[in-house]
Amino acid sequence: MKKLMAAAAAGVLAFAASAAQAQQDWPTRPIRIMVGSAPGGGTDAMARAVADRLGPLLKQPVVVENRPGVSNTLAADATAKSTDGHTLVMGVVTAHAIAPHLLKLNYDSNRDLVPVAFVGAVPNVLVVSNSVPADSVQALVKLAKQEPGKLNYATSGAGSTQHVAAEMFKDAASVDIAHVPYKGSGPALVDLIGGQVQLSFDTLPSVIGQIKNGKVRPLAVTTAKRNAQLPNVPTLAEAGVPGVEMSAWYGIYMPAATPKAVQDKVHAAVNQVLAMPETKTRLEAVGAEITPMTQVQFAQFHAAEYKRFGELIKKNHIRLD
Repeated sequence: MKKLMAAAAAGVLAFAASAAQAQQDWPTRPIRIMVGSAPGGGTDAMARAVADRLGPLLKQPVVVENRPGVSNTLAADATAKSTDGHTLVMGVVTAHAIAPHLLKLNYDSNRDLVPVAFVGAVPNVLVVSNSVPADSVQALVKLAKQEPGKLNYATSGAGSTQHVAAEMFKDAASVDIAHVPYKGSGPALVDLIGGQVQLSFDTLPSVIGQIKNGKVRPLAVTTAKRNAQLPNVPTLAEAGVPGVEMSAWYGIYMPAATPKAVQDKVHAAVNQVLAMPETKTRLEAVGAEITPMTQVQFAQFHAAEYKRFGELIKKNHIRLD
């Protein structure tokens, strides 16, 4: 019996040592960063800015995989259910703090995924098609009231920050505008530029290029202060519609079963990438504000945002179309 117990103990110790070594050696294969929107959107831009520098640090290829649809939740769902130990998701407020209050999901963002490394936040921007005869927020509000229900707003999907911001704007400005959801900001912008839809509350990384080349016009940012990339664009409050504040935040999440040692390694590597001058320049160029957080701080932030959006959605009676 003593020999059996000794053998069993030795087996446990060997297993523990093997597991510890595996965590120390991680990663042992290419890493996937799942993205819940189409290429060309804000989430995609943030993911690629991190992925391009993360691979050399972790000594494995880091591949961005787009899985657009259902308010960015398809990518989060795939990550929550992954068992390869090498799948991450570029989490966004849409999937982790908004959609759970609007959709019946096949994963629990509080239980099945763990926030590992906060990346940053970007403002939403009220932009209009060049076909819209309005050069200010007040002119847009006047036009919407003259023709109730005629103006359409595009979003990257129902339950996105664009959707919530627009519904808040409708309530604050007392206007009737119709929702047209797309599978990502990329296709939404194509129709906005073409005039098939008239306005959007898109994220700055998605739309900054089209603003700079004159394809769409910015009327306001939905944050408390102006953005350095658009210094001449007022906030919505400055433009006469207070009470509508919205920004999109991004961070790396992993399956909840991921060993803490691996989480720590990813957290350290992502923060090292964000501290690189070239990464900071790349993210700041699209209006992102990089805010370093510890993993504990990110978890607390996630919990606070989850609660805040639940209350906001209830207060503004926001529903899916």
